[in-house]
Amino acid sequence: MSAIRWGILGAATFAREQMAPAIHAARRSELAVLATSDPAKAAPFQEIAAGVRVVDSYEAVLADPEVDAVYIPLPNTLHVEWTRKALDAGKHVLCEKPIAMQADEIEALIALRDQTGLMAAEAYMIVHHPQWQQVRTWLQEGAIGDLLRVNATFTYDNSGDPGNIRNSVETGGGSLPDIGVYTLGCTRFVTGKEPEKVLFADIRRENGVEVRTEALAQFDGFTLTSLTSMRMTPYQNVSFHGSKGVIEVVTGFNPLVHSDAELRVTRQGQLTETLRYPGANHYVLQVEAFGAAVRGEADFPCPLEFSLGTQRFIDMIWAAEG
Repeated sequence: MSAIRWGILGAATFAREQMAPAIHAARRSELAVLATSDPAKAAPFQEIAAGVRVVDSYEAVLADPEVDAVYIPLPNTLHVEWTRKALDAGKHVLCEKPIAMQADEIEALIALRDQTGLMAAEAYMIVHHPQWQQVRTWLQEGAIGDLLRVNATFTYDNSGDPGNIRNSVETGGGSLPDIGVYTLGCTRFVTGKEPEKVLFADIRRENGVEVRTEALAQFDGFTLTSLTSMRMTPYQNVSFHGSKGVIEVVTGFNPLVHSDAELRVTRQGQLTETLRYPGANHYVLQVEAFGAAVRGEADFPCPLEFSLGTQRFIDMIWAAEG
């Protein structure tokens, strides 16, 4: 297989702004088909890739023999259904996070992935960014001594957009499903460790939707404090505090939007190193990594087993709510 031919299920804003351009820009990748019944929504995609064909149903994408893989940017509660349908139709799948709303659904997807022999993965883009690979290397090398504490914050404010799917229970809204995957998953990715216990969980809701969660979790040797909110000013930062230094990830989750990707390392109380990644596009890197995995050239950095671990962590926080 040369270029992976992609179909997109729906003209979501995120697909238009980030993933369609990434698919078009990625090496050995082609944006082939878009499913939407609205010509006005299709037009921006056709500007990105002039040759993209537009069909009026998701089923038409899955039935298309010229589509190798599908990208799913649908509301959270539809992710499992359409991932299963795509795999059953013989398509590789990259599905937006969270790929499921509970752990047992991911276990079922893993079984179906193995049964079909196809690639199925969550679009968890940060693990493809060189800044997170660098943090993992530093921690494994003991660059800041023994890791003792992680503090991870990701907030934004969508209170002025009540119709947003993140503000609806019916569409699987909430800050933990939307951005908790980042504060929790990044810690698991760079340390290779799993939470032992959630010590504290302060969960706040509006109209039944979780809009802010602060949680404290115990890992082997260190603690993680995670704060996610859809009702606070936009901010993101992750710090790894060790016995001999601190690593600060200034913009860990969407550096293309929030600010430039930057790592700072402080040793013995003094800033000793700063790394910046102005040209790194983790969405493009994710598409290229997915294609390499489909072709059998490399393992995918975020298999469904990793996504399962993060969902189990989220489930632990739900269960610890006081």
